[in-house]
Amino acid sequence: MGQYRNIVLFVLLGAIWGGAYPVIKVGVAANPPVSFAAVRYDIAGAIMVVAVALTADYWYPRSRADWLSVGLGATLIIAAYNALLFVGEQLIPSAIAGILVGLMPLFSAGFSKLLLAGERLDALDALGVLLGFAGIVAISAPDAKSLLASNVVGQLLVVGAAVSMALGSVLTERLDTTQPAMTMEAWSMALGAVALHGVVTVRSGTPYVPIEWTRTTMLGMLYLAVLSSALAYFLYFDLLDRLGPVEMNFIAYAGAAFGVVFGFFLLGERVDVAGLSGFVAILSGFMLLKRTEIASRFGTTAVSEERAERND
Repeated sequence: MGQYRNIVLFVLLGAIWGGAYPVIKVGVAANPPVSFAAVRYDIAGAIMVVAVALTADYWYPRSRADWLSVGLGATLIIAAYNALLFVGEQLIPSAIAGILVGLMPLFSAGFSKLLLAGERLDALDALGVLLGFAGIVAISAPDAKSLLASNVVGQLLVVGAAVSMALGSVLTERLDTTQPAMTMEAWSMALGAVALHGVVTVRSGTPYVPIEWTRTTMLGMLYLAVLSSALAYFLYFDLLDRLGPVEMNFIAYAGAAFGVVFGFFLLGERVDVAGLSGFVAILSGFMLLKRTEIASRFGTTAVSEERAERND
């Protein structure tokens, strides 16, 4: 029964995060993108901080390492990632944005090999990285005449968002902290919102550029702040405890797949053969980089299930 529960929640989480891409696309078409992202995390950060305060004893960062982890999360995982993603989605289809964000686990695996103790990049790892970049090339299909075209710039911004989140995730992993992951995420959201307002201030001279609060905007903000941020992270950490990090790395690809489906049905976006080939190359590159962990995890699961069948 628990296995089916995990499958349902995994699919639900992939659908929620996949649905965020077209919602962002609609939102930034009518509103300033970074202000839109900042308000999202004003709301989501407040919800998350209140939630951890009510449910956890260790509900705020206490040590220097805790605060450094929150600072990295706020800067790289929340502020930089969302600013780049939201601006990038003004220029490219939401489905392509979702596929490119699927580079994040591949970049995380690459950064882990380079930055974490005991990790080394071998020939197969390098091939995995090359497959990921081949996926980017397949999706963007750049040529000398279109390198500065808006769609290429948008794709580069979204790739930059994936790099930012991946680097932030690996750097926070290096820190010796004692705070729960949910506490770190909640405060990263709250301080990330402040950082996003800082970006707005630098760009426009004021910390808040007004948003057109139409019915569509309000529904989109509700989806992004409550479903795709607060609720989705509660689901994510619940599944992380049950399934482990190897399986949960695949949530980015589930989100990308749902993003393609939602982009098609809601916005009429189409992904061509090159785009789908790029997605397959990115997924293959990730699986090469994480081949040891995947083989260990799923090999152990298969052996356990076989033994259980024999005992029955």
